[in-house]
Amino acid sequence: MPPEGLSLPLRHALALGGLHGPAELLPVSSSAHVTLVPWLAGWPYEDLDPELRKAFEVALHAGTAAALLVALRREVEDAARGFDRRRATLVTLSFLPPAVAGYTLERPIERRLGTPRSIAAGLVLGSVAMAVADARGGTRRPRQQAGALDGLLLGLAQACALVPGASRNGMTLAAARARGFGREDANALSRHVALPVIVGASALKGARLARRGLPPGMGLRFAAGAGASFASTLTSTWLIRQVERDRSLAPYAAYRTALALIVLARARRG
Repeated sequence: MPPEGLSLPLRHALALGGLHGPAELLPVSSSAHVTLVPWLAGWPYEDLDPELRKAFEVALHAGTAAALLVALRREVEDAARGFDRRRATLVTLSFLPPAVAGYTLERPIERRLGTPRSIAAGLVLGSVAMAVADARGGTRRPRQQAGALDGLLLGLAQACALVPGASRNGMTLAAARARGFGREDANALSRHVALPVIVGASALKGARLARRGLPPGMGLRFAAGAGASFASTLTSTWLIRQVERDRSLAPYAAYRTALALIVLARARRG
């Protein structure tokens, strides 16, 4: 196996960070893109130690989360001021399923579901869920009506998004649309329940990294990737409004399916 620095050159860390921001803001699975783009491009990213690779991806998520807190600070402040028992229940129930699933199933998921073929399957299945839920979903419920059952279903959707390719954004949007929330309200709910999970995962991985330490030179690459993810997210927040508009999720589902077909065709060619 090559040295870790050769598996993740600085330019690749920057490129993956730049890709992560817009991919996270759209329901197309940022984790799938961070894995598949290096694979399709022939980069040595897959030679990186699996634990380091996962930690690097969490660093990218942390950069995105920090940028969203800055860009959406007024929305976060409004949510904090209106934080009551209903919202506390919503956040708690949306957090518990992915926390429990991630803690207990993290290793099996990483070992068995991180291949290009399995990611392609996650992309397709997520696309079907998004397209069906969006087509059948209405606009009759504002997000202020989200209750305990909605929180639990959003949490289960986030747990399903642990499958690479499914997309946390895509699964929570599908769950919210299936529950009758309009697209703008569904997007707001998706963001509100995602941030605690991202912060929790970042804290857990950060603690593990602190105990294990990083190989020489990897600290710079992690910082560069996180910084690029922060910058690309901050400059791409206008994409949120594109998804929130009264438009179908079908184009995103079609893009995900096309990417999956490209991956499967490439895998068949070896």
